[in-house]
Amino acid sequence: MKLAKQKHVPMRTCVSCGKKTAKRELLRIAATPSDGIIVDSSGRANGRGAYVCRNGSCGPEGLHRGRVEHVLRVKLSDNNWNELSDSITQSVEISN
Repeated sequence: MKLAKQKHVPMRTCVSCGKKTAKRELLRIAATPSDGIIVDSSGRANGRGAYVCRNGSCGPEGLHRGRVEHVLRVKLSDNNWNELSDSITQSVEISN
């Protein structure tokens, strides 16, 4: 009897709470060379990425600016941080 081969599930860590979970259950934030900081709903945009829980428990309120800057290796202005927080909030609301 031959056992079925299990498909590999990529795991990622939330930058806010540190929870490890499947990549598709998280929301990706990407620092792209051309567009700056974006919320990457497809999970495939070029650039350095960070992940946040999609369920809203680790939304913008739980994010620490310094932690996100460290992971993405960028320095965010106040305006960019506010835009990113708003984008995350909208993406979390859409997915729920």
